[in-house]
Amino acid sequence: MKIFAVIPARNEARTIRTVAGAAADQVDRVIVIDDGSEDETATVLDGLALDLIRRPTPGGKAAALAAGFEQALAQDAGLIVTLDGDGQHDPADIARLVDAARTFPGHLVLGARLRNRSGQPRIRRFANHFADFWVSWASGQRVPDSQTGFRVYPRRLLETVRPSTRRRDGFVFETAMLVDGARAGFPCVAVPIDSVYHDDARPSYFRAGKDVWEITRFISRRILLCGCYLPGLWRSLRYEAKFHTA
Repeated sequence: MKIFAVIPARNEARTIRTVAGAAADQVDRVIVIDDGSEDETATVLDGLALDLIRRPTPGGKAAALAAGFEQALAQDAGLIVTLDGDGQHDPADIARLVDAARTFPGHLVLGARLRNRSGQPRIRRFANHFADFWVSWASGQRVPDSQTGFRVYPRRLLETVRPSTRRRDGFVFETAMLVDGARAGFPCVAVPIDSVYHDDARPSYFRAGKDVWEITRFISRRILLCGCYLPGLWRSLRYEAKFHTA
């Protein structure tokens, strides 16, 4: 089974070469999507054995991920790892997430930022906890870190669930994969990882106000369309999250 890494990147010249190079040691092929960067994100990757998709203007994370998924599936990927290009995710953890994907086939694997979580910026921690509750309800399962971008997707999930890729839905895309994926028969399993926030990191593209609102609106529709989906709320509160810690 081929394992690909898909890394969306926008203005990540400082970190993307290190991230992509380390990921290449863990997978069969790396795909980097340069989402309209205004810096040297693309050129710093020269000499690395990877596929580079260059988008002339920023289209948002959803569109970047979708482009990477399409290319990975076209090259017969069986598992697709996603991680950010800013160094927040440690590529050395890819092996642990892939092991979980093999142990739990048909699951969406989450690199859950549960270790050293107190290091998260306060507003991000609040937004994540807020989103976790609603995503858990809408998907009918306990989700310990709904906003992590460090994931492993099984091929069948990407072929089955195709969320909106509009720019406004950049972060809704990953939420939809959790919610609609679970309802389509692809539950999640979490692998605890460290929360890594560098003091000199660029500002996050996640907008705590607007993006939380878009995610909440998406989830509300999913819940209301199912008549408040009380069975999902019950399961999300009654059952513990599924973890893989080996």
